[in-house]
Amino acid sequence: MEINVLGALAAHERGLPVVPTAAKPRQLLALLALHADRVVAVPTLMEEIWGENVPRSASTTLQTYILQLRRKISAALADDPTLDAKDILVTRLGGYLLRVEPGQVDAHEFERLADSGRSAFELGDHRAASDLLRRALALWQGPALVDVPVGAVLELEVLRLNEERTTVLERRIESDLRLGRYAEVVPELRVLTARHPLHEGFCAQLMRALHRTGGSWRALEAYQKLRNSLVRELGLEPSASLQDLHQAVLSGDAELALHRVASAE
Repeated sequence: MEINVLGALAAHERGLPVVPTAAKPRQLLALLALHADRVVAVPTLMEEIWGENVPRSASTTLQTYILQLRRKISAALADDPTLDAKDILVTRLGGYLLRVEPGQVDAHEFERLADSGRSAFELGDHRAASDLLRRALALWQGPALVDVPVGAVLELEVLRLNEERTTVLERRIESDLRLGRYAEVVPELRVLTARHPLHEGFCAQLMRALHRTGGSWRALEAYQKLRNSLVRELGLEPSASLQDLHQAVLSGDAELALHRVASAE
């Protein structure tokens, strides 16, 4: 089964869609997919569906949702008498397990590529890091599970994935900066700083890229925009490292500050 959660939920078995239309079975499929090949306990599934208000009929209703998922899978397996839906959506003691081949859940593939990219970055192989992290980010088609109603469990999973996406993006841009691709990342960083006006990492990267391409006054402008946003929204000044970068650009000697910021990342 091939499953996409990095955007709208999609799942196909033998090329046929198996995502149910009803909201709660979709939640179950999404949660089982994120934990593919691991048992998800019944209490966890119930918490996702009903939160703290678990009805007395929850056990029976949960089994009904599982049956609906299996029916969708069975329809896709109609031409293969050797497989049963219960072989894919497996009942285990105290929970359920969705059996998926390696590399078939996009979130898992994203995490694998992100881990490899991070390792390459830490080893100083920024060309490999940039390539691996770029491939990881290309798997995203929108915010995670954008069309699935999420409960308490999935909410945390979605938050984790979206935050990891931002971290990977920042690391990929850092790899490109260390490869000297300053002009190439400026347009991307302009968009990112506009979307994330309080994100110091993107601002620092934009300042460095602008400085390297001869736009020091634009780097100072980017700093001032961030500072205004921080003061207005949070009542805070930029971090010490970003202030150092600002002062170094002002003095026309940004090399030390650029090195310090890059090392901190």
